[in-house]
Amino acid sequence: MFRKKVASAKRAISNQGLGYQGRESMKTFLYSMVLLMALLVVNVDHALAGSQQHGKPSFSPEAIATFSKDVEKYAAGQGARAFIIARRGRPVEDMPEGIRFTHTAIAIYSNIQLENGETAKGYAIHNLYQDADKQDVSHLITDYPVDFFWSAYALEAGIIIPSVAVQQALISMYSEDKAKLLHNPRYSVVANPFNSERQNCTEYTLDVLNAAVYSTTDIAQLKANAKAHFTPQKVNMSRAKLGLASMFSDGVTLSDHGRKVETTTFGSLARYMQKYDLSEKTVIFTSNEQITNIEEFSNADSE
Repeated sequence: MFRKKVASAKRAISNQGLGYQGRESMKTFLYSMVLLMALLVVNVDHALAGSQQHGKPSFSPEAIATFSKDVEKYAAGQGARAFIIARRGRPVEDMPEGIRFTHTAIAIYSNIQLENGETAKGYAIHNLYQDADKQDVSHLITDYPVDFFWSAYALEAGIIIPSVAVQQALISMYSEDKAKLLHNPRYSVVANPFNSERQNCTEYTLDVLNAAVYSTTDIAQLKANAKAHFTPQKVNMSRAKLGLASMFSDGVTLSDHGRKVETTTFGSLARYMQKYDLSEKTVIFTSNEQITNIEEFSNADSE
């Protein structure tokens, strides 16, 4: 898409009725502007990205496997048969203020079929992943903790343990194959949670959670309930930067927003669940099994 924009700029230059020096000056100016915009878009994409399935690992396979197993052991030790899990795909300092985690999903304790045909108990993670090539498209993919943390920037997990009743309702959403009914494949990294024009991974998690809580998959009703009770996270990035990024990146759009740009994040989800007694505990779990209990849910993303 970006190459198309550059080609369009070149054609515009060619079509100008300018002399040689004028055309060369215009070329230099436009190339400078294109370069500046490219750097800005890369910056914004880097700050907001992190919800794709595959990526280059930052740690050894052994370290990722050990951390993944530790997360599973922690969740099992809490008696969690279903929980919300998040990972960090970027340095905190590169993220917009107030946002810490870049990908959120739902983990369900399940029977997992191994490569040798045998089955084992473990957590299956139900994700909405952004397509790596068509960045305005998403897919529902089930993977496992090692896969989930494979491309994480840090061996750190956000974990929300729902109440027992909510856990059971979430399990039913997947056992009855209803969660897929809430998927909107039109992806935007800053999707507005109050309408169904676009969706990102954390909004999908919110939609599944609310469908479980309200026992409905009616999208219009779920969006009305979210607007009445859920407080999203303001995206602390200038609208000009976001607007420019949306011109050059299919994965960013403001078409579903009004004056304010707000989206669903792990922290806003944690605050919502705490406010309405839908959760028992929220923690940040890091390597070496260091656990930070998030008592002040306002810090669940930014701490």
